[in-house]
Amino acid sequence: MKKRVGFCCKWIDSVEQIMSIGPKDDAKELNTRTVTATWMNRNAGNKAELKLWDIIEHNLNSVKLLLERTAARDPIYHMVRLGSDLLPLYTHDDWCDFYRRFGVQDRLEDMFGEIGQYAKEKDIRLSFHPGQFTVLASHRADVRRKSLQELEYHADMAHWMGYGQEFQDLKINIHISGQLGAYGVQQALPHMSPVAKRCLTIENDEMTWGIDESLKLEHDIALVVDIHHHWVKTGEYIEPDDPRMLRVIDSWRGVRPVIHYSLPREDVLIGHSKTERPDFLKLMGSGYNRPKLRAHSDFYWNQASNDWAWSFLDKFDIQTESKGKNLSQEAFVTSQLANTSNPQ
Repeated sequence: MKKRVGFCCKWIDSVEQIMSIGPKDDAKELNTRTVTATWMNRNAGNKAELKLWDIIEHNLNSVKLLLERTAARDPIYHMVRLGSDLLPLYTHDDWCDFYRRFGVQDRLEDMFGEIGQYAKEKDIRLSFHPGQFTVLASHRADVRRKSLQELEYHADMAHWMGYGQEFQDLKINIHISGQLGAYGVQQALPHMSPVAKRCLTIENDEMTWGIDESLKLEHDIALVVDIHHHWVKTGEYIEPDDPRMLRVIDSWRGVRPVIHYSLPREDVLIGHSKTERPDFLKLMGSGYNRPKLRAHSDFYWNQASNDWAWSFLDKFDIQTESKGKNLSQEAFVTSQLANTSNPQ
């Protein structure tokens, strides 16, 4: 089975673009644009709709270019998380009706259909990650309702691309958060479309519910383990053959599972050895806190942690989550392949 290491949402050509992409940078064409509800409502009418169409056209063309760039790389890199901002204001009360017009729906189906066909032809694994405000297990009914709307927005995009026809042919991942935990997610399942239920994955959270709570859903939903989140919550470096990880694999029902991998920021652990994995309990005892340790690094600076994460690749695809995007993804893979081919 093909092994993949993915990157998230944004393509950059240089380290400087981690902070921002300049208006004349080539990478601008591979990345999305957006617009605020305030601007749209202030310019309501034809001007606003033309602006929205221009952004939609740009965003979907940027996805095509992003996938073309990805397809030209080695197959191990054929895994991309698409951004959630492809269709600005899709779930906004003032603009959701725009997207439900007959002509708009037809055009979106055509454009997304081309994207999905290309991804399948090039065997690129796709995913979405709705924002952390998507809380299916909230104790508040209004938050649950809006969260379901956000999930179905991503399911619509998956459906237009030709996904959601089989279990986990595309991944729409959210955190297990909210006071109701796994029970709340289970209560939300009957209210989801078939596409959303086939695509949904639940990821352990670093501040609230961890892997044990996620495992209560193992027979309902495919589970994603964020190994950095687990470290931040527990201090443990979980291993690929841990019995809990084997249950996670089973939750994917024969589809190759996915883990997420990130590191604490370089400017938080200044001077830390690259050949020793950070010790959570020692760090907490010396004044660090979870919010500082959970923030993602620019690059994968810790070789010992990289070796640990790479050990999952035999059984899991790895979704890298770092500010350096495709640059850090490639540096991580290149370094690990070199270590594998030239063992010390």
